[in-house]
Amino acid sequence: MSQSLLSIANLRIAYPQHRRADKSWVVNGVSFQVNPGDRLGLVGESGCGKSTIGRAILQLLPLGAQVAGQIDFNGKSVLSLSGNSLRKFRGEAVSLVFQDPMTRLDPLMTIKDHCLETLRSHRPDLSKQAARDRILSTLAAVKIPEQRWQQYPHEFSGGMRQRVAIALALLLDPKLIVADEPTTSLDVTVAAQILRELTQLCQQRQMGLLLISHDLALVSEYCDRVAVLHQGQIVETGPAQALLQNPQHPYTQALMQAALHLQAGAIAPKPELAVSTPLLDIQNLKQHYSLESNPLARLLSGQPSTLIKAVDGVNLTLYPGETLGLVGESGCGKSTLSRTILQLIRPTAGQVTFLGTELTRLCGTEMRQQRRQIQMIFQDPHACLNPQMTIGQSIADPLLMHGLATPAAAQQQVEAMLTQVGLDPSEFYHRHPADLSGGQQQRVAIARALITHPKLLICDEPVSMLDASIQAQVLDLMLELKQKFNLTYLFITHDLWVARFFCDRLAVMHGGQIVEIGPTHQLFTQPKHPYTQTLLQAAPLLSRLQAS
Repeated sequence: MSQSLLSIANLRIAYPQHRRADKSWVVNGVSFQVNPGDRLGLVGESGCGKSTIGRAILQLLPLGAQVAGQIDFNGKSVLSLSGNSLRKFRGEAVSLVFQDPMTRLDPLMTIKDHCLETLRSHRPDLSKQAARDRILSTLAAVKIPEQRWQQYPHEFSGGMRQRVAIALALLLDPKLIVADEPTTSLDVTVAAQILRELTQLCQQRQMGLLLISHDLALVSEYCDRVAVLHQGQIVETGPAQALLQNPQHPYTQALMQAALHLQAGAIAPKPELAVSTPLLDIQNLKQHYSLESNPLARLLSGQPSTLIKAVDGVNLTLYPGETLGLVGESGCGKSTLSRTILQLIRPTAGQVTFLGTELTRLCGTEMRQQRRQIQMIFQDPHACLNPQMTIGQSIADPLLMHGLATPAAAQQQVEAMLTQVGLDPSEFYHRHPADLSGGQQQRVAIARALITHPKLLICDEPVSMLDASIQAQVLDLMLELKQKFNLTYLFITHDLWVARFFCDRLAVMHGGQIVEIGPTHQLFTQPKHPYTQTLLQAAPLLSRLQAS
């Protein structure tokens, strides 16, 4: 039998703030192996220790973290590496793809510079042409066009930034990829392309893959084996299909039930809302960007700069009380559309009418008043909460900013809103975001968005970073709050099963345009546009995988 590529035995990890006692280990007695060409999926809820294991493999844990047990790579101890040996190990032997690409990308460097920095550090022998060829071929593999490699991370969508992060991990042809939620911000078609690419590389190069995810369907489709992690321990492991079809441990069964709760949501026609005056009416909305190349080179060549049509003639109507889902691939313009509606970026052309008011004509002060009625829930709750402010201060901030309450009245309203979102005010009011789990942070973000009692909530991938069980809880909460507060939702997502579970109507966006729109059940049962059909075929479905 060939030697294991990665061997982990009785791994235990505690963070600096914990005392050395059995109950303090966030990872407690974990053992598994990854052989050349293996694809192992590590699945579990947020906070169970998945990412901690991934970072321990590359010695990326916080200073002072306690690690016991063994981590061996090709028969050599990883924990004994240091200095230049450790630097070469990271990237050349094992690469890590982070969940949040902005933690990997320097906002002051172009994509080209990021790639060149990696190659110069590890492969200084490469010529300029060889380095250029390798960079462009790797970017092409993750669908980043050549003309965009001179751009900066902030000019890319979240999904495209993640593609760049994956390209950086692949640049040095590592023997093992540790992919920590690598497709969380990607739509199903791009996620499928990238995961197919990774699995093909595993087969072609005998490269190992440790895929860390909360998505049981995705892991089961692309991995040979699955290990289920719960409270720092592996509670079940086995071949992917066997585990999916017959889970043994109660926790694995609970994960399956939570995922199926979303995916098996009824797609029968939902009751139609009474025809009324639109709450939001978008007409021929455009948001075009110019890809500015070098001014001197452009002058000499006589070539115009490339135009990116992020939003290109969108017409959309949203009625009071409905939930309209906006689905499409990363980079198709979904988030740009939401920010243009809020006038966070001014449109190139078109109209946005909210409650009879044309928003594109408003000045800054007038628009700020309108934003009391339009609030947004973002994908990453941790990024939108000030780490220096307590939960109570964060939620009260919009009330005080708009002069809607005195500090004493604001505290009362915040405590009431925390109760509404299922958080005990006595426990959470004085805590900070870092003390909360991902699901709790998202509940705080929802409370903050609701505190001004808006008419419209724009939800930009609000549950994509949460595991299936927490997703179901947050979506059920949002449905409950919709009735309590008479809300209207514009729900942006790349997860079709979440969209089917949650939305009354769906609008499919592709290349900056709405290519199909209609009742949710109609788009799932009778999709007309080829792109809609492609999206549905690419989405991992547990029941389909169980039957295979």
